[in-house]
Amino acid sequence: MARQMFQNGVQRTVMVAAIALGLGSCTAPSATSEAEAPETAASEDVLQVVTTFLPITQFTNAVAGDRAEVVQLLPTNVGPHDYQAKPGDVQAITNADVLVQNGLEMEFFLDDMINNAGNAELVIIDSSEGLDVLASADGHSHGEKEAHDHGEEHDHSDGHDHGEDEHAHAEGEEHAHGEEHDHGEEHAHGDEHDAHAEGEAHDDHGHVHGEYDPHVWLDPKRAIEQVENIRDGLIAADPEGEAEYTANAAAFIAELEALDAEIAEKLAPFAGQTFVIFHDFAAYFADSYGLQSETLVGIPEENPSPDDVKRVMETVEAEGLKTILTEPQAGQESFEAIAGDLDINVSVFDPLETGAAEAVQPGYYLTIMRQNADNLAAGFGADQVWLPIWVSQAAAVVPQRVGLRF
Repeated sequence: MARQMFQNGVQRTVMVAAIALGLGSCTAPSATSEAEAPETAASEDVLQVVTTFLPITQFTNAVAGDRAEVVQLLPTNVGPHDYQAKPGDVQAITNADVLVQNGLEMEFFLDDMINNAGNAELVIIDSSEGLDVLASADGHSHGEKEAHDHGEEHDHSDGHDHGEDEHAHAEGEEHAHGEEHDHGEEHAHGDEHDAHAEGEAHDDHGHVHGEYDPHVWLDPKRAIEQVENIRDGLIAADPEGEAEYTANAAAFIAELEALDAEIAEKLAPFAGQTFVIFHDFAAYFADSYGLQSETLVGIPEENPSPDDVKRVMETVEAEGLKTILTEPQAGQESFEAIAGDLDINVSVFDPLETGAAEAVQPGYYLTIMRQNADNLAAGFGADQVWLPIWVSQAAAVVPQRVGLRF
């Protein structure tokens, strides 16, 4: 099972500090703080699992239950595009049995960290493996769907065991969302970032945005597949826990299926309509529920051009939207100006990349996704929905500083 991680008397501390450099990714934090993860004493009998950011932690906690110790690498109030690694973070990977990531190059920073950790026994679970994926936004449009199937072992230059042969989404398996596609590429985590394929976009901080849109967790259907991948990876790393992991995953998948059905019913009257978001993070959500998403700026862009503003205003007027949905903890004067000029309201669509300490719990994902659907339905003109902190009435998506209380 899990190998011994620390000598007797040594406590494990993962304290991560990161600077939020502007409005990164889907939602950048407005302030810097250290990780809220408590200091815990590691047990040699408990599987040690490191996750990357909130949705991956939520899904892993749901599957692991009390069987494993799960620690998030990033502070909960720092998103992947604003994360800056510290030596202690590499040590956390060195000491881990399992690392769970979203994949699709969302965690662009992991390559060097894994290489430097030198953990030859590390099991890496790519939760997006086998998922039907969309191309990254090109300008303001999204490409066709393809299945994300590695098709081969990842090369970490140190013989890491991914436990991939245990995954339910094996090579060649069909997925419901679209046509299967084998990337047929070698992924060498020890390589420099400039080895990534041509056409990838680099933001001002040197971040790499891959060929495929990584925001798969915002579609509950794909989230179910991520949970299945995490389940299979944990079973491969800890076969004795198979019954517990299987039962935990089944219970959470049932909740995700109920969530998906609820959102589908709520948004069915608005099929084919367009909603506007500030950053390009909602393509999977829109794809799953028969909607279209319009974006003011891409990731990691922050300042829209006059043409961007004009295009969004025309979309809002054409769709008859009554509300602009913002990203929590983000501020953007241009969207506030649009709302003012069009005499429309402001609400929230949370991409779930950051949150408070309690956001690592699986129930947080379910709560926020329901609130997102309520706000979006209200934005399309459904009956007004009253939620804590913000008022929803009707929808495009904009960042604004908004506090969340649960």
